[in-house]
Amino acid sequence: MRELSMELPDEAATAALAGQVAATIDGGLVCYLHGPLGAGKSAFARALLHALGVPGRIKSPTYSLVESYPLGDAQAWHLDFYRIADPDELEWLGLDALGEPGAVVLIEWPQRGAGALPAADVEVFLEYAGTGRRAVLRAASPHGERLLARMPPPARGPVVPHSHR
Repeated sequence: MRELSMELPDEAATAALAGQVAATIDGGLVCYLHGPLGAGKSAFARALLHALGVPGRIKSPTYSLVESYPLGDAQAWHLDFYRIADPDELEWLGLDALGEPGAVVLIEWPQRGAGALPAADVEVFLEYAGTGRRAVLRAASPHGERLLARMPPPARGPVVPHSHR
């Protein structure tokens, strides 16, 4: 599967990357966001939602677990499962709506919802790299493969496409 890797020297670079991902979305997206606390998962999600046209303040779903936003005829969902100890806790959330056609679903800490979530199209791995961050975007489905193939070069930092086996 296709994989892109880049350095993100600051939050503006993270926002630029999220904007580039947003520009490729057609027909929805399920995106898993991985990384340690403070690595930029929420910043990436907020920037992507803004790039898709969600206006105003975008709340973190750290305590609510799920926030939703209208996107024309579709819906965007931002989920944060940091506080989930067991995937069975998600049963009452009504996650069936995440599979709606055209939905954009951004999930932080997806490993804590294993088995209860729709499969990812793209996985974003963020990690600390000196004073900045490093991002790896990995296609996880044929749809994700098509999205990453349309990614333009980032405004900041090199993108190195390669195949991951």
